[in-house]
Amino acid sequence: MNDWTEIKINVPNDFIDAAGDIAQMAVPYGIYIEDYSMLEQEVEEIAHIDLIDEELLKKDRTKGVVHIYISPEDNPGEAVSFLRERYESEGIPFEIETLGCAEEDWLNNWKQYFNPIEVGEKLLIRPTWRSEYDAKGRAVLNLDPGIAFGTGAHETTRLVLGVIEKLAGPGKNFLDVGCGSGILSAAALILGCDSAFGVDIDEMAVKTAYENAELNGVTDRFTAVCGNLTDKVSGKYDIIAANIVADAIIALTADIEKFMKPETVYVMSGIIDSRSEEVEREVSRHLRILDKYEDNGWVCLTASLM
Repeated sequence: MNDWTEIKINVPNDFIDAAGDIAQMAVPYGIYIEDYSMLEQEVEEIAHIDLIDEELLKKDRTKGVVHIYISPEDNPGEAVSFLRERYESEGIPFEIETLGCAEEDWLNNWKQYFNPIEVGEKLLIRPTWRSEYDAKGRAVLNLDPGIAFGTGAHETTRLVLGVIEKLAGPGKNFLDVGCGSGILSAAALILGCDSAFGVDIDEMAVKTAYENAELNGVTDRFTAVCGNLTDKVSGKYDIIAANIVADAIIALTADIEKFMKPETVYVMSGIIDSRSEEVEREVSRHLRILDKYEDNGWVCLTASLM
């Protein structure tokens, strides 16, 4: 694991299971959890001894640690951004440490593995540092994700992009709740939408989204603000996307209707399959679910007004 990065997430014991589930979303391998809250009981039950190593007894029983190991070809910066966003939206207290490579190294080394990605039927996502590529007639989305979430490689992003390419076109405006790198807004605009409005709780994400809009020559049609969900949003939109987490989507459900037109399609992703039924049940109380898409344990829903 010479060049691998270790991410340690410290959380109170009451949140360790939820924190572990979210960590599994970021990287589906190389994860383990330290939890010493029931050390004596577990040692007695498993080993049938009451003599415990002194170093173990010194461990903090009020907190657990989730360890993630990220390979060189993945983006540790994006993983950290994903984790921060998800933990904050779920209300999980946390501290994140990164070990292994120096931060400036893991912010850049992963780029050598990030190649152009074909998404759906119409898009090619091109990292800005890749000059040789064959678009094969696809619309090219130029992207430098920085440390914001959204390279197009994650299943949740690909699911939403696949839906957007079917919906985007002239005469339509787009709302991106939790815009991250701005990848969804940039895609909607290069696929023909008249305008896009992005909002993210992270100021760095908003900055990155503007930079990616500039890379794609769509800044004249793009606006982004720093805000919590829709607290800075006004008006009505033809397409609304929320690639966030299950609880945030549930929280949005009662409020999102006021930004929808009769023909609006609302696209929701970032939903792990174990939470899908709960989200569908809550969304159905306010909206009509149109379609459900799945990829590798992730779910994307579309809905319209009743």
